[in-house]
Amino acid sequence: MDPEALRADIPACDDCVYLNTGASGPSPERVIEAIDAAQRRQEFEACSVGHYEADAELREAARETVAAHLGCRPADIALVASTGDGISRVANAVDWQAGDRVVRTDLEHPSGVLPWRRLADQGVEVVTLPCPDGRLPMDAYKEAVADAELVCLSSESWLHGTRLRVSEAVDIAHDAGALVVVDAVQSVGQHPVDVREWGADAVCASGHKWLLGPWGAGYLYVRPESLSSFEPRHVGYRSAVEPTGEGLEFHPDARRFEVSTAAVAPYAGLIEAIETLEAIGMGRIEARIERLTDRLKAGLGERCVSPADYESGLVAFEIEGDTEAFVEDAKDAGVVVRPVPSGAVRASVHAFNTAEDVDALVALC
Repeated sequence: MDPEALRADIPACDDCVYLNTGASGPSPERVIEAIDAAQRRQEFEACSVGHYEADAELREAARETVAAHLGCRPADIALVASTGDGISRVANAVDWQAGDRVVRTDLEHPSGVLPWRRLADQGVEVVTLPCPDGRLPMDAYKEAVADAELVCLSSESWLHGTRLRVSEAVDIAHDAGALVVVDAVQSVGQHPVDVREWGADAVCASGHKWLLGPWGAGYLYVRPESLSSFEPRHVGYRSAVEPTGEGLEFHPDARRFEVSTAAVAPYAGLIEAIETLEAIGMGRIEARIERLTDRLKAGLGERCVSPADYESGLVAFEIEGDTEAFVEDAKDAGVVVRPVPSGAVRASVHAFNTAEDVDALVALC
């Protein structure tokens, strides 16, 4: 498998120049085929072996695949619907008291904003830390987290394409006694990620962006040493050791964050998506993304507002006039990008993209 073979297996590349993977990645045919086959097994073949047994087998295979990709144990992975779903489950698993403090950055996607906004209505203080140019200001950050119970931050800014110093931020927060939740959806699938090296208490992501998997296949990593800090309030039979027993004993691992019956086929797609990228090699994928983003930034010149040096495949740039109109005009020309709340336009460059894709965007600018 190589990037050219990957591109050839993505039907969306036949229809447009797709530079919006940071919003949703286009799946290869093999991923959709895996989803279809899994759904058929669940509906047609599992009747004779047991629907729940077939479901459990596939979910465990998904945990193993995700865990190997992230550098952790399968027991550290909960299967959830999305990044936002994972963050929300973590937010609702902490025993909050009025006056407790949450620190988040101004780089967060709404998924990393809204759960804390709800807590603010219950007396939890929510502090938003400004991050100029997508950078975490470490002195101000250290001061902000000094009395915090929890910190929420992204591993990469969806607005700027900057890569944050996650391990350092986690160490500072832990020294202050705070838990750390990381939104890693813009990292996983772009370059190698080892969640144990980050040291965060929880890491949330999903398969439908850079992994090129389907919607509905999210995952939540929970640091084993932090499990006792989380008691989920959103519970179901998957959360408990003995679902039909007396009382409620949570699973002694990340499965305590799982709830009930959910679609299983998307996780077959997630497995196939991860295995496809790993067959190419994450180092090779990152190197190709770097080459293409360098080409894009050179073509954009001073219009580029993302870092000049490579940090990720997310490239934000300014245009003259209305950004919404530019994005619509680009779509009409067959080039898919998106506006972002910062007022810029953002392109997302993945390994399946080509120099011709990049040049097509530059020509519109």
